[in-house]
Amino acid sequence: MTAEKRLGIWMDHTNANLIAFTATPAAIEVITTAFTHEEKEHALGKSEHLMHNKEQQQQSAYYNKLSEAIKEYDHVILFGPTDAKTELLNILKADQHFAKIKIEVQQAGKMTENQQHAFVREYFSKTLR
Repeated sequence: MTAEKRLGIWMDHTNANLIAFTATPAAIEVITTAFTHEEKEHALGKSEHLMHNKEQQQQSAYYNKLSEAIKEYDHVILFGPTDAKTELLNILKADQHFAKIKIEVQQAGKMTENQQHAFVREYFSKTLR
């Protein structure tokens, strides 16, 4: 039997820190949305409809990048201060590719990198008992 691969993702609507649960502290991979504040201002200057359309496209691309990373794992915890984690969970639940991956969501505030590592370590240590 192979060991279950576990991943913690601290996320909001613009950034996601992917933290693999391993015996040694794993490096954080960062995924960000391409829709920056400057891009929003530029698109809004042209039209509000264009801005919302561009924002939706960029958000979709952001969630797709996260989905691709999640496919490599067996158990994932999504945590963070915004509803982005729930939005991603709903997208993943609608896709059969993620049916065998255990994905859970927990509310969490802003955290330092060390706090994120500690959260993931504590969360998965509890699930191993």
